[in-house]
Amino acid sequence: MHSPEQQLALLKRGASQIISEAELLSKLRLGRPLNVKLGVDPTAPDIHLGFTVALQKLRQFQDLGHQAILIIGDFTAMIGDPSGRSKARPQLSHDQVMSNAKSFQQQAYKILDPARTRTVFNGEWFEMMSFEQVMRLNGRVTLQQMLQREDFKGRVDRGEPVHLHEIQYPIMQGWDSVMIKADVELGGTDQLFNILVGRDLQREEKQPEQVVFLLPLLEGLDGVQKMSKSLGNYVGVSEAPSEMFGKLMSITDTLMARYYLLLLGEEVPAGHPMDAKKQLGFRIVERYHSTEAAQGALDEFNLRFSKRDLDKVELPSFSTEGVEPDIISLIVAAFARGFSVTKSRGDARRLVEQGSVQVRGEKCTDPKAAPKLESGDVLRLDKKHAVRVA
Repeated sequence: MHSPEQQLALLKRGASQIISEAELLSKLRLGRPLNVKLGVDPTAPDIHLGFTVALQKLRQFQDLGHQAILIIGDFTAMIGDPSGRSKARPQLSHDQVMSNAKSFQQQAYKILDPARTRTVFNGEWFEMMSFEQVMRLNGRVTLQQMLQREDFKGRVDRGEPVHLHEIQYPIMQGWDSVMIKADVELGGTDQLFNILVGRDLQREEKQPEQVVFLLPLLEGLDGVQKMSKSLGNYVGVSEAPSEMFGKLMSITDTLMARYYLLLLGEEVPAGHPMDAKKQLGFRIVERYHSTEAAQGALDEFNLRFSKRDLDKVELPSFSTEGVEPDIISLIVAAFARGFSVTKSRGDARRLVEQGSVQVRGEKCTDPKAAPKLESGDVLRLDKKHAVRVA
């Protein structure tokens, strides 16, 4: 058993902001399991590594004896969280959301202990609300409060639309906290406003206010924007081991240090950066697949890139259909189709000019080249990516 002080010291590792540590310590001293909330909107069927940062913190609370509450936003997902968005999310049907939720839960339980996780769908209370109750709930929040959000304010200043259904989202997320009597709510740093709304609503309901527990946002493979499926810079938890390993090997050394910290809770080990990166890829694949799968992905990577024997390994298939025949267009399309990685034409040109691109084992250094690719040909895009022409 850990004392409240020891629990606080463990829990705050890796946190970006806690409002407040004193409140959290006071709750830990209550001597009962805390209700620790993490809300998820299954707008897509897959979880990426960015979301696992919060799931791992929820598992840490769980291992310390607290009640992990995973709220599946079957109603809020139909709105879509506007946090950090420059435009409204596409609205999904309830059937789409529920289909995604099933896959989402299976992946979340790779981190959480399902036997000790309370999973709740917020449709349990929202679908029972009358229009009068919705109006009364809306009456607790002002438009001025909503427009304090940077994403809403920025859109208004730019003359871009903010839809009324988006304004409902923070209110609904806050009401979730009231319904489960949350003691702590976990979220990324972009969730501060939403979680504070929950505190306000809890106070009005004469409930103790939840602690805001914010976690860093994990940058995607581009090292700039947060990991997102819509941006194509993600590593999916359910991706094939070789694809997961290959994506992790493509990150920069600077980003590798960030991934070690947020995904493994460690510093980069001493030694050659390439060895550290292979270790990172191995451990992540091992966590979400198996030791055997991780070893297979490592062996395949070594065969593909260390021994450079590309003819003997499995490569992503690349169809040139609909792609202009010049080498720059081929590279951009091959990254997008084979690895879901966005490369600009300028990026592609630099790869050609620096000698990274090979066609059938021969370097291609002419940005104006238009190689005639045939089925089975290998197009090497850089030191870590290659595709086989379909």
